[in-house]
Amino acid sequence: MSIIRETIRAVRITLVLWLITAIIYPLIILVVGQVFFPFQANGSVMVNIEAKPIGSSLIGQVFTSERYFHSRPSTVRYSQGKKAKPTGVSGASNLAPSNPELMNRVVEQANQFRDENIQPTADLIYTSGSGLDPHISLKAAGQQLERVARARGVKEDEILPLINKYTDGRFLWIFGEPGVNVLRLNYALDLQELNRKQNQ
Repeated sequence: MSIIRETIRAVRITLVLWLITAIIYPLIILVVGQVFFPFQANGSVMVNIEAKPIGSSLIGQVFTSERYFHSRPSTVRYSQGKKAKPTGVSGASNLAPSNPELMNRVVEQANQFRDENIQPTADLIYTSGSGLDPHISLKAAGQQLERVARARGVKEDEILPLINKYTDGRFLWIFGEPGVNVLRLNYALDLQELNRKQNQ
């Protein structure tokens, strides 16, 4: 009899723990996230003026136009396109520093920046560990400032406030280095240009 009683008790405890950990706790976290942090809880997805998603401010994207600041290179390709939803797959190349394929990619990237009269910084030629870092250093942004200003036909002084605005500080004010969020900066440049055209 005691075995049956203990078995029923164990099943009951298991069900209660399952109810707490699999239903109640996730629901509480969901409600707290949606009420107090809706932007972050939904992936930090940015939308344009037409309310269409253009990407997540947490995930780096590839920008190739001279009119945009270029982000860090990535071994994975962020889903882009008119029909693609902003999703990213995290991953590294797993290439050793001595791998010729990695060396060729880095040299090719560095030469491309030199052709554009840009002194390549580490974050412009090396990928991040996750392959999804959305930030570049202030130095990397400064190296590209002249090119972007020239391509957009504006003065560098008009872009500098946006660089400062979209620079994220150190995590908890002590960890890491300040970084410029490339997606937010490039979208702000487009908005600035749109406003300028409307005011002309």
